[in-house]
Amino acid sequence: MRAMVEVLGDPQRDYPVLHLTGTNGKGSTARMVTGLLAAHQLSVGTYTSPHLEHVTERITRNLEPVDPEELASVLDEIAALEEQSFFSKPPSHFELLTAAGFSWFSQVAVDVAVVEVGLLGRWDATNVADGQVAVVTNIGHDHTDGVGDWRHRVAEEKAGIVKPGSHLVLGEPDPELRAYFAAEKPGETWVRDTDFGVVTDRLAIGGHVVDLRTPFGVQEEVFLPVHGAHQADNAALAVAAVEAFFGRALAPDVVAEAFGALRLPGRFEVVHRAPLLILEGAHNRDGARAAAVTLDAEFEVSGTRRWVIGVLSGRDAGEMLDELGVRPGDQVVATTPPSPRGLPAAELAAAVEARGVAIEAEPAVDRAVERAWRAAEEAGEGDLVMVTGSLYTVGAARTACRRLGLLG
Repeated sequence: MRAMVEVLGDPQRDYPVLHLTGTNGKGSTARMVTGLLAAHQLSVGTYTSPHLEHVTERITRNLEPVDPEELASVLDEIAALEEQSFFSKPPSHFELLTAAGFSWFSQVAVDVAVVEVGLLGRWDATNVADGQVAVVTNIGHDHTDGVGDWRHRVAEEKAGIVKPGSHLVLGEPDPELRAYFAAEKPGETWVRDTDFGVVTDRLAIGGHVVDLRTPFGVQEEVFLPVHGAHQADNAALAVAAVEAFFGRALAPDVVAEAFGALRLPGRFEVVHRAPLLILEGAHNRDGARAAAVTLDAEFEVSGTRRWVIGVLSGRDAGEMLDELGVRPGDQVVATTPPSPRGLPAAELAAAVEARGVAIEAEPAVDRAVERAWRAAEEAGEGDLVMVTGSLYTVGAARTACRRLGLLG
């Protein structure tokens, strides 16, 4: 990756970078940070992964995806360099897109880039960038075998995005893990629940009203039009990150503007209300637990809970089902995420059946969504359809919802 960007002229050095890692909440926090920066009339490049429906979603300017022709042009430039043997070996798919993102941001002259790590941090392709602000959402059980002192090993890898002298905004409050981040010699460190955090969080129609504290003061009565108490934590992290970037407090009206326009596709996204149809990209144990808490706390389901679940291989399917709270009386359509790592629907169905839950297997996500949705429509307004298990599943489900006329 370093060889690629060197040949391209190190485009990742042409603008300041806020670099984000963490087990859960990276994508949501990245969109919040982008919105706050854009509300300051800045041109903001954002690089995230994976995409939901189209690869261009990974590379955006002020959250507008790169034009497909522009992306193709950048990729053609990189391909031409590869053909001329400028690289010692062919880049991976993720390396190619990462280099394209950095290059496009330079070409369109963004003022700042928000860059989400793909995996862990230290050896991630995005880590050729030196983040002026390094943001860590949390340390959880993902991309690990869970053996031994895994939390410390994961923290050490994620700490790799912290560059000497950078400003670290640490959303993981566990004091036992701080030494790994301190070892990278950040210039200043703010820690959640010590230097910033959520003061109050109140449920409201369509979201939450929160008070957020940072070292510069308190943002009061901020409306977040999203679901889940964990999103309030992400909002506090985002405000702290942008204040660290500017070195000052954010104006309350700017925060209100940015968060008032916030949309989080695929993150507890309510597509329809009666019957209730929710798309939730929970893809690991912690995310599934947060989804279950949000569903119980913020929604009433008087009818049947219908699940469309598709997970990736390598996940503990039974653990995911337990954390989601799938139980007898529910109905599940097991599906296969459109990914080479997608767990076959039949294997997931066996785990569901073992829990005494009604199960159907439909490998195609679009047909699985339509099957659950039609059943909910026939049953009445009190039913729930919850699509979850993987962002790949949710992405395919969003496309299916468009075909069903449920999304614009």
